[in-house]
Amino acid sequence: MGGDPDPGPSAAEATLRAARGALRRDLGSPLWEAALQDAVAQRGWWLSQWPEGAPHVLGLVAQDVQEAVHQLDPLWPRCPEPSCPERLRHALFVEPDLGPDPFWTCHRTGLPVAPVGSLSGTGGSAPGTAAPQ
Repeated sequence: MGGDPDPGPSAAEATLRAARGALRRDLGSPLWEAALQDAVAQRGWWLSQWPEGAPHVLGLVAQDVQEAVHQLDPLWPRCPEPSCPERLRHALFVEPDLGPDPFWTCHRTGLPVAPVGSLSGTGGSAPGTAAPQ
């Protein structure tokens, strides 16, 4: 009589929701919401075709969002690595290109800086802002 209990979100929906939340934290600004939604929607289709690819979705969404943001802000997210000689003057990139547990890395030093979702907007900048000198 009570019916079946609500099964909650599917595994794919949960994966996409987690990726969206992680990138929102890294972006730190609602300016990029459309780019984020587009990336999540595209990877939702990708995930529907390859459900076993779920561990790769976070890194792929991060790369997709970064490509979109780079059209207006090629330095997002800015590198905050203290040992980097070009700190705050270049972008971090996602490693691995395809794999689980992606992180932002400084390609100048080769050092991992933060897991995707852990920048909390600190590496970001708004469109039109110049790099610190």
